[in-house]
Amino acid sequence: MSVSVTIESIEKRFDAFAALRGVSLDIQPAELVALLGPSGSGKTTLLRLIAGLEQADQGRVLFGETDMRDLSLRDRRIGFVFQHYALFRTMTVGENVAFGLKSRPRGQRPDDAEIRKRVGDLLELVQLPGLDKRYPSQLSGGQRQRVALARALAIEPRVLLLDEPFGALDARVRKDLRAWLRDLHRRTGHTTVFVTHDQEEALELADRVAILNDGRIEQVGSADDVYDHPATPFVCEFLGEVNKLPVKVVGSQAFFGDRPVLGGLSQNQGGQAALYVRPQHLRIVDDLPLALPGVVEHLRRNGPLRRAEVAVQGLAKRLDVDLASQVAPAIGEHIRLRITHGSLFAAA
Repeated sequence: MSVSVTIESIEKRFDAFAALRGVSLDIQPAELVALLGPSGSGKTTLLRLIAGLEQADQGRVLFGETDMRDLSLRDRRIGFVFQHYALFRTMTVGENVAFGLKSRPRGQRPDDAEIRKRVGDLLELVQLPGLDKRYPSQLSGGQRQRVALARALAIEPRVLLLDEPFGALDARVRKDLRAWLRDLHRRTGHTTVFVTHDQEEALELADRVAILNDGRIEQVGSADDVYDHPATPFVCEFLGEVNKLPVKVVGSQAFFGDRPVLGGLSQNQGGQAALYVRPQHLRIVDDLPLALPGVVEHLRRNGPLRRAEVAVQGLAKRLDVDLASQVAPAIGEHIRLRITHGSLFAAA
């Protein structure tokens, strides 16, 4: 039932604002893809274009080999789940789930017995059996979102679209529903695209993540690809915390001032650059080659995470260092840091 989605050179403007600028993306059948980016990056506009709720100024969207411009909204068979559930408050849970089936033209509409069976099966699938007679107001936020998903699945969609599906829920419920949605996707195999601004959610759930910025896709890849091997400085800074050092590359080494801080670089790199280093890629070491001297100015804890803020001469901003299992240094202590991994980008 799943189908590929091909987005070809999409351009979309709202008056003078360019929401999408030449966006292309290939989504494989049964793949779960996250559209991730800051507010205004174009991710929700792209989702609405896939759904047919917006029309592109240029470019096209294909489901398999079919151009979506040739199909009505009904014929596209899109399952859409919104952030705020969009359930009908005056309908029971069962009536909400059955709504898309009962709205079909008479010749395509299942009989009442088949609709009742499908509603029951879907409520079992989303782990809400026996709640078909309740109203949305009698459910928790997490339960309502599961009902919304069951309603989207009822029409046997070719593509499932989720717009910030957990954004209205508290952190604990979001975490539980993420694991549940991943398991549901494995069982149903729908081609699924979801929009989120939550980096943890995207990296945990998606087969691939498309990171948008200013109407363009900066990078598409697996969670490991985009986090460990960012293609642009924006991706590096957007995904998690990162330290930035101005360096000069000479041969196979990067120098901060006159001190080498990272080696083993490819020989074709050279000149001024920016070195991005995540806090977990800094280690406190003894006096070794490529070690960066600094002074501990602050220590903080966030749950299990311990972090030191280290002042380095020549840097205006302190370096954040994850201590992990390392013994915490004292405030004011002089230490040396070794960079175990970094992302290097030529200076603008």
